[in-house]
Amino acid sequence: MTYDTQSYDTQSNREWWAQRWVDVLESFGWVRRLARARNYAREGNVLKIEFQGAKVQALVQGTAPEPYRVSLSLDPFDDEQWQYVIESLSERAIFSAKLLAGEMPQNIEEVFTANGLSLFPLTKFDIHSKCSCPDPANPCKHIGAVYYVLGDRFSEDPFVLFQLRGRTKEQIITALRQMRSTQAESVSEISEATSEPQIDLQSFWQYNEQLEPSLVVITPPPSSETVLDLLGPIPLKSDISTSHSSAAAQLVLEHLKGIYAQVSQQAVMTAMTAGNQET
Repeated sequence: MTYDTQSYDTQSNREWWAQRWVDVLESFGWVRRLARARNYAREGNVLKIEFQGAKVQALVQGTAPEPYRVSLSLDPFDDEQWQYVIESLSERAIFSAKLLAGEMPQNIEEVFTANGLSLFPLTKFDIHSKCSCPDPANPCKHIGAVYYVLGDRFSEDPFVLFQLRGRTKEQIITALRQMRSTQAESVSEISEATSEPQIDLQSFWQYNEQLEPSLVVITPPPSSETVLDLLGPIPLKSDISTSHSSAAAQLVLEHLKGIYAQVSQQAVMTAMTAGNQET
């Protein structure tokens, strides 16, 4: 894959991930060398830049008639590491959506960090570069110019950064779609397996099966207290004198208690008789 190198912009049009790339490189302490490299990039001295697998190959015009050859690469992630990353990306819908739309999610570095990886170089030793120029310094201004032009390419296509780690845009999108599709099928199967049965409201309170006798325990009330005790004194007509009213209320209450006791006893006897007949 070859990229046009004629439209390099050193600041204004960079996306956050491209600026992050530049910030990381400049944090390695190459300030003076990178200052000259920026001029090379701005003046269009990077004539050609292309990927050969995960490695970048470039031609940079220096002071010599023939352009210098520059190679640059990061340590690519292996298949297992990429599998973990793709699974993590697919589990966060916003990440998948943005990547499938050609955008870089703002917090995407968290996915790599959670899997013990780093998308961007952590130290200068994570960048492997070489130039055919006689300058023994690394990075020389030719390599530095390629750094900046790569940052420009990242703004246009965030998947270029992934390619440095060993996966092309097509590979990542295909893997994400497959993973999302598999997850959707799994959710559908789980939903079908755990779906609630339809309830027949007409027969909800009906139970026509015979109860297990050992589960039915018939006992008399735990106390002699009835609903009459909970309701309190029985109100009588107001034209009865107070003394007569109190006596009458007590007689009525005793009579009703007797009825309640008989009814309760008869209910227990009926239940026990029915239970013995069933067993």
